[in-house]
Amino acid sequence: MNLLCLDSGNTRVKWGLRLGETWLAKGACPIDGLAELAVSAGRLLACNVAGAVAQAAIESLAARLDAKLDWVRSEATAFGVINGYEHPQQLGADRWAALIGAHVLHSGTCLVVNAGTATTVDVLGSDGRFRGGLILPGISMMRQVLAANTADLPVATGNYRELPKNTVDAIASGALEATLGAIERMFDPIAAEPNALCLLSGGAASALLPHLKIAYRLIPDLVLEGLGTIADQIS
Repeated sequence: MNLLCLDSGNTRVKWGLRLGETWLAKGACPIDGLAELAVSAGRLLACNVAGAVAQAAIESLAARLDAKLDWVRSEATAFGVINGYEHPQQLGADRWAALIGAHVLHSGTCLVVNAGTATTVDVLGSDGRFRGGLILPGISMMRQVLAANTADLPVATGNYRELPKNTVDAIASGALEATLGAIERMFDPIAAEPNALCLLSGGAASALLPHLKIAYRLIPDLVLEGLGTIADQIS
């Protein structure tokens, strides 16, 4: 029986069709694009941080496919990961799934970064303990907020420069440097731990890669990898 994994974020839904431990296909679409998604699956496993509209769209897809739907929610401990949040259930389902995926894919301590509409930067110990992490605006959101809340600054379409000499490059470079700085500062305390690594995912990851000064591994669909691990262990 095919399994459809869904990672519903604020901008789009990433999906992966899985049979056993093999991915048959992956893709992404806007939330309203789920109504047109042409797949065959007997079961859906979803995490959603995009609210009621996305939840309704996923439920409609499950009904159309006549498939069983399970929602992923954060727990205190599961699948080898220990949730260090003060209130474990408040951790976003996407961050929880990404931590589970990271724990399977990397045996050492890691920094789990998901760069999308928002950027999350989470520390996961080699023992599977989630130690805590950051949430900050995504790179595009930083640019948009500056334009929306200042009188004379545009939505920047500039390029990264080490020493920008025009406004649009200054905004674009500032957003990128702020994100890189948060990632590298979070990595510093774990850098000396054995096999420490940054696992980087999300739609904005490609903008960060040329400038990161820490050891990293790009995993384009880390949340989906976590959902696949969850599905394998609860099936």
